Amino acid sequence: MPSLKPAIAEIRLAVRTALADLPEGSTIVVALSGGADSLALAAATAFEAPKRRMRVASVTVDHGLQHGSDAVATRTAQTAARLGIDPLIVKVKVGNAGGPENAAREVRYGVLRDAALDAGAAAVLLGHTLDDQAETVLLGLARGSGATSLQGMAPAREDGDGIRWLRPLLAVRRETTRAFCAASDLEFWDDPHNLDDRYTRVRVRERVLPILEAELGPGIAEALARTAEQLREDAEAFDEMIHETIEDIVEHAEAGISVSVAALAANPAALRNRIIRLVVDSEFGASLTRVQTLEVARLATDWSGQGPIDLPGCSAARVGGRVVFTASTDPAR
Repeated sequence: MPSLKPAIAEIRLAVRTALADLPEGSTIVVALSGGADSLALAAATAFEAPKRRMRVASVTVDHGLQHGSDAVATRTAQTAARLGIDPLIVKVKVGNAGGPENAAREVRYGVLRDAALDAGAAAVLLGHTLDDQAETVLLGLARGSGATSLQGMAPAREDGDGIRWLRPLLAVRRETTRAFCAASDLEFWDDPHNLDDRYTRVRVRERVLPILEAELGPGIAEALARTAEQLREDAEAFDEMIHETIEDIVEHAEAGISVSVAALAANPAALRNRIIRLVVDSEFGASLTRVQTLEVARLATDWSGQGPIDLPGCSAARVGGRVVFTASTDPAR
């Protein structure tokens, strides 16, 4: 028998490892755009899943943002069917909220979630690679978004509906997915948007990372991905500490929630700031900027009568020995 091409072996192993934690006989949904990354993922899943009696379905989202997108979606679904995958095409309309990239992503993930729920799927597989991870970390670093953003994309997470979102290829280079397709005689689609330098991520991919590799030496993408993995491990440990701490220092208040001033002041700044952000996010579904977080922290550490502080969805004020977060009465906030 001819030896297995290295690219095929690497990606099949990555998929096999990702599927190992799922129940036998599960249904798996693959997000399939038709690009090399998602096509390699779909083909490897179609090969590995039957070993564990798993059914594989694919979802191709036609965003309608490019001429001929319907034909691309049709060809992609036909390829999926030839691989033994049950294909689904969903045509959507994309708005402009948060910019075209963000709007398309929100719609796409909504479609994938709905399809997974309809199919009773145990997991959705996404084709992000190590290169995508490196780009995400670099973008987060440039924006000054903090450790949360620098963690990049998680290889696995479970949502409130019990669906697992898996990224089996986060340790695989993009060039490997293209080699997989070439070795498997799979014709993939190159999205023109991936070369459109109007998009920040494209400029990072096509200009910034190559310059870093040229000036600092090879291995930059791998180093960025390792940074994300290490920060994610730290964050998971930190999150456990925060949840344990919150149980002791947080109390429900009228129309909101309150936190002990003494406990906030006694904690290190990093832990204090995370507690504040987590309380506001969990209670009011809002994200605080660093400036807003620090202003709230000053109610505990440097209070001279200031407040209340207006925040997204709520306000914060010092009342006695507690910082009280109250739901905003202004619907515009």
